[in-house]
Amino acid sequence: MSAKIIDGKKVADITMNLLKEDVENWVKAGFRRPFLKVVQVGNDPASTTYIGAKTRACQRVGIDTDTAHLPDTVSAKELKEAIKSFNEDPTVDGILVQLPLPSHLSAHDVIESIDHKKDVDGFHPMNVGRLTVDQPTFKSCTPAGIFELFNYYSIPVKSKHAVVVGASNIVGSPMAIMLSRENASGKATTTICHKFTKDLTSHTISADILVVAAGQPNLIKAEMIKEGAVVIDVGINRVADETTDKGYKLVGDCDYDAIKQKASWITPVPGGVGPMTVAMLMKNTLLAAKKSIYPLD
Repeated sequence: MSAKIIDGKKVADITMNLLKEDVENWVKAGFRRPFLKVVQVGNDPASTTYIGAKTRACQRVGIDTDTAHLPDTVSAKELKEAIKSFNEDPTVDGILVQLPLPSHLSAHDVIESIDHKKDVDGFHPMNVGRLTVDQPTFKSCTPAGIFELFNYYSIPVKSKHAVVVGASNIVGSPMAIMLSRENASGKATTTICHKFTKDLTSHTISADILVVAAGQPNLIKAEMIKEGAVVIDVGINRVADETTDKGYKLVGDCDYDAIKQKASWITPVPGGVGPMTVAMLMKNTLLAAKKSIYPLD
């Protein structure tokens, strides 16, 4: 068999077109355009690339945005003062602090300083807590995007055995929570694995749905999955490739060529989960502007 491809770029394009229409209707109704404030600390090239993609997405759907550039020597106090000013600015709907941060700054501390009502990344403890107890919240963008893919391709989750490889606060943990919730989109029996898991294959081989977000190229081999599994590869890794102009290529955490001969569905890298993450950020920013998650008191 050969797996069907889960085309994240296609679904993201559809989602973005719908969001553009929604934004324009919002503006026509007399409201100001949603506004996303991005905070970049330092000049990490990868962060700059990611911010560029988010900026272009905002332009595409009609969301206003700008980026506050702070030096990599900024103190925690100075950074949190800047965030406080954005929290208090009524024209700012969403705040995104681009990660990773320099080593002298605590990402947890910085994220917690963002007003949870403007936390369009869905990383604030308040939003994570509400996700855990199945209350309306800003959902972490990558897991939310994966569920949009499940919905679009009619991939069932209920009663399936889902295995998540990777326990980060950004992808793995919220993904496991969303898969296991007693709601219309979840209800999977869920296992979460990480770098301390012994005999990883004994877990992955039983998965009906396998979500891999470990950040390790080609960690998952074909012999580690069962026939007909749905494989969602979140990893984006640069590996050397002298045949390309850039000297590298992007690969996921899964051995794509081998696994696609065994899986029922699979996401490519690039073009799978990544575009959906950006689309969900746009969706969260519009929800923040509409006060759809946290209405005005």
